[in-house]
Amino acid sequence: MMLHFQIDAHSGIPVYRQMMDQVKYYVASGALKGGDQLPSIRELAQSLSINPTTVVKAYTELQHEGVIEIRHGKGAYIAGSARGLSDREREKALRRLARQLAVEAVQMGCSDEMALRLLKEELKDLPGQKLGAVSQSHPAEKPATHS
Repeated sequence: MMLHFQIDAHSGIPVYRQMMDQVKYYVASGALKGGDQLPSIRELAQSLSINPTTVVKAYTELQHEGVIEIRHGKGAYIAGSARGLSDREREKALRRLARQLAVEAVQMGCSDEMALRLLKEELKDLPGQKLGAVSQSHPAEKPATHS
């Protein structure tokens, strides 16, 4: 499977943390399951143009949290006990990210329509993604209230 990591060096969130969150999201979505192998440290560092010690830190933290198992000489694998998020947990995580986007859009004076359009375009541009689940009448798209 081809993993797509989106690293934003200017987000204020450490790169290793961004990597950890994305691995957790892949597990939560079921895209990664127990026993699946992650890219090697060297391979991932090269593909993301980051220092290998950053990948080591992410993998070490994920191992400490029980998300992955590191098999010396063989690589990093998703732990058999790793589980996906429940619908409620998934919604909570996405709501936090949606709130961050909404706040930043308001701070920049962006209209609700523009923020939604940009989100839809980004979803559509992701490899292997379809936008069919997001429609104009979807309750999650209600206009934000600004007080």
